[in-house]
Amino acid sequence: MTAGRHSAGLLLFRHAGGGLEVLLGHMGGPFFARKDAGAWTVPKGEYEAGEPAWDAARREFREELGVAPPDGEAIGLGEVRQRGGKVVTAWAVEADLDPASVVPGTFTMEWPPRSGRVAEFPELDRVAWHGLDRARELIVTAQRAFLDRLAEHSV
Repeated sequence: MTAGRHSAGLLLFRHAGGGLEVLLGHMGGPFFARKDAGAWTVPKGEYEAGEPAWDAARREFREELGVAPPDGEAIGLGEVRQRGGKVVTAWAVEADLDPASVVPGTFTMEWPPRSGRVAEFPELDRVAWHGLDRARELIVTAQRAFLDRLAEHSV
């Protein structure tokens, strides 16, 4: 496994309004500020060789959302390869979480580019529940497979 090329995450889901809803995070930082479609993701993060993906998924959930990952049965959603080559592994867990309780982690980067100034941004600038159809429109393209796999499991 190449460092930095693997991420793991948890996709929360709940039954609401006669269907499934999933909790997605809108990616923070200036590149995604004005984007909606393709700018939402499963809360996830990178991990190194030797760390179990499940442990990384739970750690990253806490880091990205600032709340403890829920207990409950984990449904393996497998892996997807995103356009940039990163492999993402995800699990779904049925749980309810109030998006207002989220206190996102942050990252720093030079912004504006080549300005010499470093700015801090939230990892996820907002978190929201979406029905599966809307989630498919918003989520990073490769991660749509996670939604499909969850829907198949929940039939």
